Amino acid sequence: MPSAAARSARHSARLLAYSHVTVDFYQGALAALVPFLVLERGYTYAAAAGVVLASSLSSSVVQPLFGALGDRWRLPWLIPVSIFFAGAGMAGIAVSESFWITAVVAAVSGVGVAAYHPAGAGRAREISGDDHVLMSWFSLGGNIGFAVAPLVVAATVGVLGLNASPLLMIPALTGMVAVALIGRGRVPATVHTPQRAAVGRDDWVSFARMSVAIICRSIVFVGMGSFIVLFMHQYRGLSDTFAAVSLFVFYIGGAFGTAIGGYLARRWPRTTIVRGAYLAAVPVVAGMLMAPGSLAFVFIALSSIVLYVPFSLHVTLGQDYLPRHMGTASGVTLGLAVSVGGVAAPVIGALADTVGLATALLPLIALPAIAYLVLLGMPDPPPRTSRQPGDRAALEAVAARQTES
Repeated sequence: MPSAAARSARHSARLLAYSHVTVDFYQGALAALVPFLVLERGYTYAAAAGVVLASSLSSSVVQPLFGALGDRWRLPWLIPVSIFFAGAGMAGIAVSESFWITAVVAAVSGVGVAAYHPAGAGRAREISGDDHVLMSWFSLGGNIGFAVAPLVVAATVGVLGLNASPLLMIPALTGMVAVALIGRGRVPATVHTPQRAAVGRDDWVSFARMSVAIICRSIVFVGMGSFIVLFMHQYRGLSDTFAAVSLFVFYIGGAFGTAIGGYLARRWPRTTIVRGAYLAAVPVVAGMLMAPGSLAFVFIALSSIVLYVPFSLHVTLGQDYLPRHMGTASGVTLGLAVSVGGVAAPVIGALADTVGLATALLPLIALPAIAYLVLLGMPDPPPRTSRQPGDRAALEAVAARQTES
């Protein structure tokens, strides 16, 4: 039977994963709100995309800042505060019909999401240690948040209109409660914290190569997430309702991919799994764009799975490549590089206006191949047990100081 410490860690990991559900819910919710901004408020497609871009840009700009702060100080209070702002910004959509006010509250939500990820990922690593499955639970929470957001928005705003957007604050409140319960539980003392910055050497070259791969993945995932419904409706002849199901399939597939990646990492090196996933993504993304009719749904699910197999592994790899800057590593792997897709989506849209959506999406097939090539030969970071002899003592001293404080 698992020890009491192991059971406590699993319980805490589940609570933290749920808080991640509530945060990434707001990223999915904003995309789901775009049709209502167009239909209820008469926003142009460009204006509606501008609201999404405001959230992505604000998140991209401040994410490294919060990561750097996490490198210097342990900021557990930032987790519930960030959840609050992520929810409050989205709830504020009802405040005014003005485009600028709507863009500002969307940006506030984006800042909340940005602040959460470095602190949340660091806390997840504290709880999970080197257990990649527990760490994958944290990433899995984000996938689930994305997936359920369109359903919740349809059940609230879809029925009651944009004036009901304050109801979207409810997930944030429950996420804050979950984080508070972690504090009450006894989480085993661990050395996997931002303060282990004094230990190990940073491998910036490997981290930069991995970041390029993450950017490629982000553009594919966000690009397809933004346009898959229109693509299935216009080019596969599906009804509006059936086409909308494709977005749910695309998001929920990521949950399976994240879980698979965590279990595979127990048997094989993480870099091997990440490279294999990107190589497999090339034919399935091509199938998603080229398969006829409803057969495309099979490739939509497969594409989501293989694109998310590396997701939680990116986080732990980044933290291990930059042991002196774990906050920065978490900020980039979970935030900045991921947000690039949101910035690239308007470019895809502009290209689609010129050459058609189907043609504009074809370049996405090449991006997983580029990621695979960039990662060729990239070494796995050394196991923690094989670090320098003085590392263990230093880590234990850090843990002792934390316990005293």
